[in-house]
Amino acid sequence: MQPIILAEIEEHKPDREDRVRRIIHVDMDAFYASVEQRDNPELRGKPVAVGGAAARGVVAAASYEARVFGVRSALPSITAKRRCPGLIFVPPRFDVYRTVSSQIHAIFAEYTDLIEPLSLDEAYLDVTDNKQGIAIATEIATRIRARIKDVTGLNASAGISYCKFLAKMASDLNKPNGQAVITPKNGPAFVEGLAVKKFHGVGPATAAKMEHLGILTGADLRAKSLTFLQQHFGKSGAWYYSISRGIDDRPVRADRERKSVGAEDTFMTDLLDLDAARAEISPLVDKVWRHCETKNLHGRSVTLKIKYADFQIITRSRTEATAFSSPGEIVATVQTLLAPLFPTAKGIRLLGVTLSSFGDETASGPADQLLLEI
Repeated sequence: MQPIILAEIEEHKPDREDRVRRIIHVDMDAFYASVEQRDNPELRGKPVAVGGAAARGVVAAASYEARVFGVRSALPSITAKRRCPGLIFVPPRFDVYRTVSSQIHAIFAEYTDLIEPLSLDEAYLDVTDNKQGIAIATEIATRIRARIKDVTGLNASAGISYCKFLAKMASDLNKPNGQAVITPKNGPAFVEGLAVKKFHGVGPATAAKMEHLGILTGADLRAKSLTFLQQHFGKSGAWYYSISRGIDDRPVRADRERKSVGAEDTFMTDLLDLDAARAEISPLVDKVWRHCETKNLHGRSVTLKIKYADFQIITRSRTEATAFSSPGEIVATVQTLLAPLFPTAKGIRLLGVTLSSFGDETASGPADQLLLEI
């Protein structure tokens, strides 16, 4: 079955005994790149990549003109340039992006206080009980997108549904500058026809594992028992069991804490020496620690990420009984994780440090991770 794309259809109108939530997922279109094109008319209509143009640079965002050539975020700049010889690189301006993001979130607050930010450019909104008393969520989404355009000059897309998972999926259906609805009646059928590799929260590794198990679509996933999914996917098995049926009971949480905070850096020259790698750890930890201090987050788990010159990625983690009390403690732990990996036969192009286990967390859906720029 092909995915059912439902654009601006009549919305489900529950009675008082069957109250269905109205969730909107708003996602800015090519946010960083669109800001750069807005502020520099010479970039409009041209393939633009926000990021470093150097050989070790990485694309942070790509305009839709660049995406036609296969340029996307996290792609090495040298590969992006090869795919699109006319690609224009622009250095990121995170202060500007944060300012625009604040304007966008102020618009959200005109309609509801139940706003769950996912990043600078996207958020969930629960508009079941909204400030302006608008009965139809599609109308609210239309007004929000128009207000964003008026205030910032930028386009946004939106997905409307009865749960967060399907609102997220719907926001991708009519991009850019569009919106779509998935109703309670059509939600399960939509999921059944969707390839699992397109599910929000199913990464390439999990998709490959599912394919090995004969799970290619939502219908295949739904056919598996809860016991089977828990056996093969652990705690995530219950999550996959629910979403394959169009069920996601997670509330929109305005006060949700991050599950992890991380920072990483790509180097101009491969690191081959242990001392050179050690020297790069403290700046990463300091970045993570400063952010956690501002949010009053205290983590017990630290993860070291290494990407080698051949793009192989490995991670090493350690969890303590109590939260780390200083950045020095984290640095010492990461150094302990790093040391056994040397000597190394291949250079290291990227190092990352992530702090997590901020409290009594339970897995319920895609991880909420903040990756800080450095």
